[in-house]
Parts: sequence; C-alpha cells; structure tokens
Amino acid sequence: MSELIQLGNPNQRPKQLRPEDVKLNFSEQGVKEIEALISHYPNKKACILPGLWLAQREYGGYLSGDAIAEVAYRLERSFAEVQGVATFYSLYNSVHAPGKHKIEVCTCLCCHVNGAWNLRDYLVTKLGIRHGETTADGMFTLEEVECLNTCDKAPAVQVGSKYYGPVTEAQLDALLEELRNSEESTVVQYANDIVQVQLRAGEV
Repeated sequence: MSELIQLGNPNQRPKQLRPEDVKLNFSEQGVKEIEALISHYPNKKACILPGLWLAQREYGGYLSGDAIAEVAYRLERSFAEVQGVATFYSLYNSVHAPGKHKIEVCTCLCCHVNGAWNLRDYLVTKLGIRHGETTADGMFTLEEVECLNTCDKAPAVQVGSKYYGPVTEAQLDALLEELRNSEESTVVQYANDIVQVQLRAGEV
C-alpha cells in the first residue's frame, strides 16, 4: 500500500474554522441576509455561491482571506472548500482588490470584429493600466472578458450591472467622467444586485 493511501481517512474533511479564528465583519443586514439565503437551499453547502456574493458586497467588493473565512464559518464549510469555489469563478474578485469601478471590455468574436481591441487599447492608453490592473487612485480596474451576451450592441462594455454598446471612444470618455463623479462603487453595487435577486428568487 502506498504511503499516500495510508495517510488518514481519504474522506475526512478539513476541520471547520473555530469562532475565535474568524473575524466576523458582516453587517447586521448581512447576517440577516445570509440566514435568509441559507433557508432557500437544501443545505449550507448549496449556499456557497450566493454567500460569496454577499461577502463580496460586505467586504467592499473584494473576497479577502477574511471574507472567505467568514463565509466558510457561517456556512459550516472548510476554508479550502469555499476558497476553491471563490477562485474558480472569474466574477468573484479573489485575486486582488478591484478599483471602485471595474470596466469589462468584451473581446469575443462579434466585439472583436467591431473594434473591441481598438477600444481596449484606447482605455489602456487613457487609464495607464493593462488587463487586470487598477489605476493608482483606486478608481478603475480594466479587464478583458469573454462574451457579454449582447452581440447586437458590439463592441460592448460592462460596468457593474450595466451594459454599454455599441461603444465609441467619445462614449467611453463620457462614461469614465460619469463614473469618476459617482459616489457609489459599481463593484459593490453589482454584488448587492445579485444578492437581492437571490433573495427574491427564494420567495417565489
């Protein structure tokens, strides 16, 4: 028998996080919402995805280690399990903290043939950042993404819950100016929009 097979029970899950090892930062509203979300599912494991969206909102748009630990604790899962989910899906911000507004430029086929790369290059020059980077003032993060499912509006851009297209350089200038003057973070608002949809879905 190999040495690896002999190491413990292969079905043994990692131990749950202890309360004293977790910083619980959810707001009072967040705690009520995670409890409501849990009630919509057959078990707590099934609530990991909406739980992570809630944490992304509560932690300012970024799933830090503390945010993932809190979800794991509240859903009675291991940190490794929740972290694995958070890092698998690209819509969760688990690699680095995004800016106040995340500009997602679709570079898939329809947008590509309609000038998406030119728009991407325009934003790279204007903002001074490349894919996955954030401006020094923490205002904008730029990302190239796959199909936004709005091919009739190519080239398209997504910011938070809103889609823009077909987009021109002049329209991008106007959008950036509008976002600079916005008090709310579209990254946080996007996470909240998804949480609210999940909460309503459970009431149907």
